[in-house]
Amino acid sequence: MSVNRPPHWQIALVLGVGVLAVSTAAVLVRWGVAGLATDSLGMTVGLSIFLASGRLSLAALFLIPQFYTWPWLDLTRQNLRWALAAGVALAAHFSLWFTSLNYTSVAASTTLVTTTPIWSALVGYLWQRQTLQPRAWVGMAIALGGSALIGTAEPTSAVARNPLLGNALAIAAAWAVSAYFICGQAAQKAGLAIHHYALVAYATAAVVLLPLPPLLGLTYGGWPLKLYGAILLLALIPQLVGHTSLNWGVRWLSPTWVTLLVLAEPIAASLFALLLFGEVPTTAVMTGGSLVLVGLSVALWPRP
Repeated sequence: MSVNRPPHWQIALVLGVGVLAVSTAAVLVRWGVAGLATDSLGMTVGLSIFLASGRLSLAALFLIPQFYTWPWLDLTRQNLRWALAAGVALAAHFSLWFTSLNYTSVAASTTLVTTTPIWSALVGYLWQRQTLQPRAWVGMAIALGGSALIGTAEPTSAVARNPLLGNALAIAAAWAVSAYFICGQAAQKAGLAIHHYALVAYATAAVVLLPLPPLLGLTYGGWPLKLYGAILLLALIPQLVGHTSLNWGVRWLSPTWVTLLVLAEPIAASLFALLLFGEVPTTAVMTGGSLVLVGLSVALWPRP
C-alpha cells in the first residue's frame, strides 16, 4: 500500500518536536540518579540499565494497544528481523549513554552521542555503496577533530569525574544509535508501519535489558519516588514523543538527514543542564562542540 509523502512543513514540525523531546533525556537521567550512591562501577552501570529498561518497558506498554489489530498485515519475516536488530542496538545505546552521563558532563556526552551522522554516513559508504562528496569528507574530518578535543581535553570536575571513560562510552553509544536508525529505516522501507515498528523495537530492547540489573545486584523495588518519576518521564517525553518522531522521520528522509537535525540536541540539553543544575560547559567542550556542529553541518547540509 503506497502512502503519500507528508508536506515538508509537517516533516520539519514533527522532527523539531522530536529533537526537543530527546534533548530532555540527559537532564532527566542526571536528576533521577542525583543523591544516589554511584561510587562503584557495578552500581553505576546497574542504575543506568535500570533507567533504560524502565524507560523502554513503559514505552512498550503504552504501545500495547497496537495488538488490538493483530495479526499485523504489514509484518513480514524480513522487516521483523530489522525491527528486532534495531531493538538490540537501542538497548546497547541507552546502556552506554546513560552510563556515560555518570562520568562526563551533559554537554560533552550529548555532543559526542550526536556524532551519529558520521557513523551513519560511513556505514552508507562502506556497506550500502553510497557516494560521499569531498565536502562530506572535509566536514566529517572537522567533526572528528572536535570529538577528539572533547574526548581528550575535558578536565576532571564535579560533573565529569572520569571524562575519558564517559566520553568513550558516549561515542560507543553513537555507534549503537547509528545502527538503530539504519535498522529502523530498513524495517519501515520493508513495509512495517511506524507504530508496529516502535512496539517491536522498544519491547525487544526492554527484554534485553530487564534481566541485567538483578545480575548486577540491584532490585527493582525500594528506590526513591524521584527515580521512578524520572523513568516515567523518560518513557513519555524522549522515548514516545522523541524517538517515535525521529523514527517516523527516517521513513521519509535518510538516517543521515534526520540526524542532521538532531545536532540541535546538545545545544538544548546543555541549556537545560545550565538552567537546572548550573552546569557550565568547559572551554574544551564548547570549542570541540562547535567544531562538531560546524563539521557535521558542512558535511550534511543539503545542496540546492
